[in-house]
Formats: sequence, structure tokens, C-alpha cells
Amino acid sequence: MAQRLSRARKALRDTGSAVRIPDPDQLGDRLDEVLAVIYLVFNEGYLASASRTPARRDLAAQAVALNRLLHRLMPREPEVLGLMALLLLLHESRSATRFDGWGRLVRLQDQDRARWDRSLAAEATWLLARAMAMHRPGPYQIQAAIAAVHAQAPTYQHTDWHRIRDLYDRLQLFMPSPIVRLNRAVATRFAIGPQAALAEVEPLTVDLDGYRLFHAVRAELLTDLGRHDQARLANERALALAANPAERELLARRLSL
Repeated sequence: MAQRLSRARKALRDTGSAVRIPDPDQLGDRLDEVLAVIYLVFNEGYLASASRTPARRDLAAQAVALNRLLHRLMPREPEVLGLMALLLLLHESRSATRFDGWGRLVRLQDQDRARWDRSLAAEATWLLARAMAMHRPGPYQIQAAIAAVHAQAPTYQHTDWHRIRDLYDRLQLFMPSPIVRLNRAVATRFAIGPQAALAEVEPLTVDLDGYRLFHAVRAELLTDLGRHDQARLANERALALAANPAERELLARRLSL
């Protein structure tokens, strides 16, 4: 990273480019890229891709701080509010329950919801309501709405999976991608059943064969359907692709059952 920054500074010097804060009327044109970078920084902190520790809370906290600063600069941008709601709902309100005392990853369905920070969840829900009141929907607001459905459910089993599935349909309109379709299939598993979910997952093989969570989701669906040999192969493929130590431990645990 230091080398990349050094090369960037040299390139700016060589071209005579000036580094300055854009004029206020130019900020909107750059907002999508800025939000994307903040979200990428947060995701690396939420579950580190290349680290001995499973999470980088310092990075996640910096992403939240940057998001709050951006909101102060652009208070009437609903997607800024939507991303802030998403980060608070995804990370800050659940941070105490994401790993156990041994540093092992705890899946959402196994987390102790009594330990979730309800005050932060309430703040995030308020931010999302403010964003939605502006009537300019966007992908971060929809993702925050999905996280809000999870946060409001008393248990994992009582989650409104039909609502989540509908929200993924809306998200697909804003950012069509195989990963959105994969997440929709997870909702389909609980809303309709594993057979219907597997029918949604299988066509994604070409696009997501190198994505660990594709194989992890597929393994769970195959297990639900009693196809245990195929499930084991899918788990092994997911483990081979996983780099995060907590994810690897969780997948290895599943293989040992």
C-alpha cells in the first residue's frame, strides 16, 4: 500500500495535477465511488481477507467514521444515510456476538440476540427511515432494509424471509449481479424450501465457481435435501477457497460433523 501511494504521488507530480477538495456542485458526481470505497473498507474490517485475525475492527470503525463525516458534508443524500444504517446494523450493533470466546465465527442464526446493541439498531433504523422519506431509493438503502428485517426478528426462525426475498428482487434492479441472486436464494431456502433455492443456485455455477460462499450455500442446500456426499464436496471446495481463518475454521467444523 505504501508503494502504491508513493507511485500515485509521483504520478500526480509528473502530470502537474492538483489535489484539492472538489467544488460542492461536483460532489454528487463522485458520491457513488466514495460510498463504494467506504463499503469496501468496512467489508475488509468486518471479515478480513488477508489477516491472522478474522476481523479488523479498526478498519470497520474507520469506515463508520468516514461515513458519518460524509453525512455531515452531504446531509440530504439518502444513500449516505442508507450506507450508515447498513454499517451500524451489520456490524456495530452485532459486534459483541459475531465471534465466541475462542475467536470462532458465530453464524447469524446462532448469535445471542439479547446481546445485540439495540440502541445502535434503533439509530440505524431511524437513519434508514430518514433516507426512505426522501423518496430516492438506492442499493444501500435496500441492503439496510434487509439488515433491518434481520435485526427486528425475535429469532432467526421468525425472520420475515418473504420480505427479504422481495427486497433482494428490488436490489437486483439497482445492482444486477449473481451474488445478489445467491443471497436471494438463501431467502428462498427459508421462504419456500431448499429444492426451490437449489434451482436458483445451480445456474450461478459459471459465474460464482470461484466464490467460497457459493459453495457454502450450495452445501447447506444439498445437506437439507439429504445429498450428503455432494454436500461434502461443496464444503471442501468452499474451504479450499476461503482465506479468512474464522471462515476456514467454521467450514472445517462443518466437514467434521
